[in-house]
Amino acid sequence: VAEGEPGEGREPFELPRFWDALGQTFQVTSQEATKLSLAFSRPPLPSSEDCRKLCEDVQNAILAVATVYYWLPKGQGTTLRKMVRDATTEVVEGMIQLTDTILNAPVESLSQEQLISTGGVWEACEQVSNLPRGEYNQAAVVSALAACLGVVKDAVEEMEHALVEGQDPYGDIMEDEELGFRGNRDTYWSEADRQLLSSCMGLMKASKACLKKVLAAVKAHGKAESPEQIAQLDDLADIANEISPSVDELALSMYPPVNPLAVRLNAAKLASVLKKVLEIAKTSHVCPPSEEGWVQFLTGAVDHNMNKVKNFTQGQL
Repeated sequence: VAEGEPGEGREPFELPRFWDALGQTFQVTSQEATKLSLAFSRPPLPSSEDCRKLCEDVQNAILAVATVYYWLPKGQGTTLRKMVRDATTEVVEGMIQLTDTILNAPVESLSQEQLISTGGVWEACEQVSNLPRGEYNQAAVVSALAACLGVVKDAVEEMEHALVEGQDPYGDIMEDEELGFRGNRDTYWSEADRQLLSSCMGLMKASKACLKKVLAAVKAHGKAESPEQIAQLDDLADIANEISPSVDELALSMYPPVNPLAVRLNAAKLASVLKKVLEIAKTSHVCPPSEEGWVQFLTGAVDHNMNKVKNFTQGQL
């Protein structure tokens, strides 16, 4: 499941039928996990015949989950497929863990580990109800973009809080010998640092704005009626996934002691990702003429802040 690629299948694919079947197989797997766990919750142990039957039922349930996942063809979109694959993998791994726990647990009583593992399978099986089921790949891409936006928002807020004038960026860390006295240059931002970091904050805020606008455009105009539209949505989700790690890397390099060249490098990486996102959005179906204004504005904002970062760090080269 984790590494295999579903085929296109010979029969016409029907998404509602797929969701029904996936939901049923997850539900059956949850029930089989309960039966297996109860059978080994107290003495006496099940007979060898009962064990065989339990094992067959668990195996059949897991094979059914994997089989239904393999129904989902590539043409429905890689973003949707990845979400379904992750959910399916979690169910299979949960059942493996439960089985291992039962094999290694004492028979006298129901162990805490066994209870946790059983609950883990239930939770994994319930994830099917949280999977985006809107118009094919469009709903999956909306979900992926919203998740990226949430992470970037948190990173921006955290850095804004740290950069408050006079704020000690390490104020939440206890005084210790390694950090030295609070006057230590390594624990504070200089005025020059703050000027550089204000431009970095501009890039981080542009990241948030970029994700918000792309998300709104996908919600308003995103379609998954043709292979080209599905591929464009997947491209947007893939490149948007690079924003959050790039924001995190830049944020980490902004803490003192500041190395201006490291900050410049990470700012350049983030600016490059943002320009790619904006370019892909601009050339896709989610960006009709009515959306071109914000693409142009954010492209200018990225360039403006990156040029300021370059100017502040020019003397370091």
